[in-house]
Amino acid sequence: MEINIKTPEQTENKSFFQSSTAKMMMVGILTLVLLIPLFFVQDLITERSIRQKEVVSETTSKWGGSVYVYGPILKIPYKNPVSGRSDFAYFFPDELKNTVSAKMEKPLERGIFKSNVFSTKMNFTGSYSKPNFQIRNIPNENVYWNQAKIIIRTTNLKSLKDEVKINFGSQSFKFEPGNSEEKDSTQTLESTTFDYNSIANSRYFTFDISFNGSKQIKIVPIGKTTDCKMTSDWNSPNFNGNFSPISREVTKNGFIANWKILHFNRPFAQQYFESLPELSNYAFATDFITPVDEYQQNERASKYGFLVIGLTFLIFFLIQSISKINIHIFQYSMIGIALVMFYTLLISITEHSSFSLAYIIAAIAVIALISLYSISILKNKKFPAFIAISLSVLYSFIYVIIQLEDYALLVGSIGLFAILAAVMYFSRKIDWK
Repeated sequence: MEINIKTPEQTENKSFFQSSTAKMMMVGILTLVLLIPLFFVQDLITERSIRQKEVVSETTSKWGGSVYVYGPILKIPYKNPVSGRSDFAYFFPDELKNTVSAKMEKPLERGIFKSNVFSTKMNFTGSYSKPNFQIRNIPNENVYWNQAKIIIRTTNLKSLKDEVKINFGSQSFKFEPGNSEEKDSTQTLESTTFDYNSIANSRYFTFDISFNGSKQIKIVPIGKTTDCKMTSDWNSPNFNGNFSPISREVTKNGFIANWKILHFNRPFAQQYFESLPELSNYAFATDFITPVDEYQQNERASKYGFLVIGLTFLIFFLIQSISKINIHIFQYSMIGIALVMFYTLLISITEHSSFSLAYIIAAIAVIALISLYSISILKNKKFPAFIAISLSVLYSFIYVIIQLEDYALLVGSIGLFAILAAVMYFSRKIDWK
């Protein structure tokens, strides 16, 4: 008969690996290991987001990109009395009033990706004062008054919807693409040549210009006094640029915004000789954005992955410690993989439906899987029911945080504090020896 006698060291080692401390350490290590597939999921979300941006950029480039308008500018050639060469003088309007209407069109689709686009119609009215060449000591006979033009700068001539004409009283002048010699990315529209003296008695102008566009409308306030009113059926505008609207009203049906900018509000002059400056940094703009798109929501959800895995393992560990039911590390691994699978389900379903629906489907699937699996582990239905309720509360809490913007940090901090308090309460009587 063979008798196994255990040494004190073996007894001590066995008792340590069976202790709550050793089990907690193994669960902690497993939690860290599960961060690896979670990082891969986050990379997948980033990759799909980049792919979406590439497709959106490609489709919107054919429809029309950001709408940028810098004009109208009076352009008059003259002979430089010093160098003897011909140059151009540029004069901005005294008054410039602009009414912009932007209507959202049916989204462009490429596979599973959609691009928000709009059509916009702009009406400009204003007036010019008589150009002053005397400040450069340019005599009147050196000014080619009969070769005057009106120019407009933009970044997307191909998205123009109609021909452009400018009216001075009863006179009308058409615009054609001009020679773009600017160092920036803008393109130029030039009116037909006219004699400035023929409009001297009626320097008030009006013209309409219509674009297909996406993402943004950006306008340079070149009038000595610039008034702009912008309306749209888009309900999530972002007003940025160098000037904020003096009034705005945003509802679920769209927005109305008004700007009024005076010449002493801006750091540039009303007339330039030889060349025009690049003034895009002094424009006001409206972005037609989606505040939190589906990939951003997926990314934000995945950042809470570590919290979900850690809290779920903590729930199982507390149940194990209270009920004295042994849960193998392999079973913890299966539960952890199921939690990571939530995020792959979420992004894949989101691409074919809304984020909210995808979140509900993925959460229900994972909660059901873990709850059913825990019945076989815990050998009863009381603890699995508690786990299902806990996971439902946890996923609901994270969904609320994702939807919030201004109060996300506050709600998240209060929620985590409540979770910590609950864990401290339920673990207060556990014997950790």
